Amino acid sequence: MRVLVTGGAGFIGSHVADQLAETGCEAILLDSLLPQAHGSSAQPAYTKPHRFVHGEITDVPLLRELLSEVDAVCHQAAVVGHGLDPSDAPAYALNNDYATAVLLAEMHAAGLTRLVLASSMVVYGEGRYACPQHGVVPPAPRRQSDVDAGRFEPTCSECVRDLDPLLVPEDAPPRPQSTYAATKLAQEHLAGAWARQTGGTVWALRYHNVYGPRMPQNTPYAGVASLFRSALVRGEAPTVLEDGNQRRDFVHVEDVATANVLALRADATPGAIIPLNVCSGTPHTVGELATTLARAHGGPEPKIVGGARPADVRHIVADPARAEKLLGFRAKVDFDSGITAFASAPLRESV
Repeated sequence: MRVLVTGGAGFIGSHVADQLAETGCEAILLDSLLPQAHGSSAQPAYTKPHRFVHGEITDVPLLRELLSEVDAVCHQAAVVGHGLDPSDAPAYALNNDYATAVLLAEMHAAGLTRLVLASSMVVYGEGRYACPQHGVVPPAPRRQSDVDAGRFEPTCSECVRDLDPLLVPEDAPPRPQSTYAATKLAQEHLAGAWARQTGGTVWALRYHNVYGPRMPQNTPYAGVASLFRSALVRGEAPTVLEDGNQRRDFVHVEDVATANVLALRADATPGAIIPLNVCSGTPHTVGELATTLARAHGGPEPKIVGGARPADVRHIVADPARAEKLLGFRAKVDFDSGITAFASAPLRESV
């Protein structure tokens, strides 16, 4: 099988390409090398074993040429992370949604029907919670006065009691809370419409907090693990917002790449989009991440500073059962060994 990997020079896309090659497939990497994630326009050394094309998805003649050579598409290209403020919205919409629409249109023209889409847990917004009295309920909106007072736990929207966090299944209602989250959900909707119109199949892989080698560093668009690691490299203590007890699901990039390869090979009902959590199913706190990483790196202990970013959520840990049932996927890299290795793993410079 020959696969076009968009964003193929990126953090996750490059690992997908490596695993495809290990399983006897050929990966063609398309990447625009956005400065938010790459320090230069030079082809990264770790992509040298693969065919690499420097270009934009929206370059239709180039895209048509590449699509004519492949059997499937693994769509990883995106602007990711919280970003800076609403001024980032046009860049997110252009790179995530418009580019996806162009890709889907050209896949239809090329007669391609197999797509694996990099989605994200951010489409859920807050995680899943239960109230002792009212059962599963959405949490009440976070109030700035509570954040300022150090009250971070979500409360029931019916009775204001504290809620118990649960694992989030794929049928949880989407409630995106950031520009990035809104564009990832829009990607899913676009891909779902394409599948229904063409009889194609889409595996929408909702990544949770991915970490590992080749993460970009020193950029506000990076994930929390990279932000902590970048601080440690500078000799600074990782800065942890809120009280550090936010629960997350940290999954190693090698496991995420495995999920992509399994999805590319898996059969699915024509005309269907299948969302899957790509996660470990095991909660760890952000404070635990910072402490484990700092100790493994030999750096200063984290600083708990309170506060919260406007689009932050309190707890989100996913249910891994559906991915195991449909793809046979189970994350293998455990938290302690993965984070310890990440403390010295090579990262990628960015502008």
